[in-house]
Amino acid sequence: QVQLVESGGGLVQPGGSLRLSCAVSAPTFSSYVMGWFRQATGKEREFVAAITRHGGPDYYADSVKGRFTISRDNAKNTVHLQMNSLKSDDTGVYFCAADSTYYTSRTYSTQPYDYDYWGQGTQVTVSS
Repeated sequence: QVQLVESGGGLVQPGGSLRLSCAVSAPTFSSYVMGWFRQATGKEREFVAAITRHGGPDYYADSVKGRFTISRDNAKNTVHLQMNSLKSDDTGVYFCAADSTYYTSRTYSTQPYDYDYWGQGTQVTVSS
């Protein structure tokens, strides 16, 4: 059984920073592409970032590129999302997800339905 537990969310002012963490209980953590998604109230869940199995390359939604950084530590079964220069539009529940599929024509997916396992989410609120 694969379990994901997010932490690190909270309330932050615009322009501030937060670092989200995801602890993954899995016998073969390095076999998963890891992703972060977010969901604002009343909106669809959207892709934020993904990182391939051995720590790179990494990929970002255009809305967060240059502000967010995803990283992973395969020795500790953890994945992080460093979020800088936060905006009110970044508000939402952030989810960590794991994808076990080995794609033939791409290295990662931006679609939630491609990810096999999900955490419970952590709330991020950007407000003054």
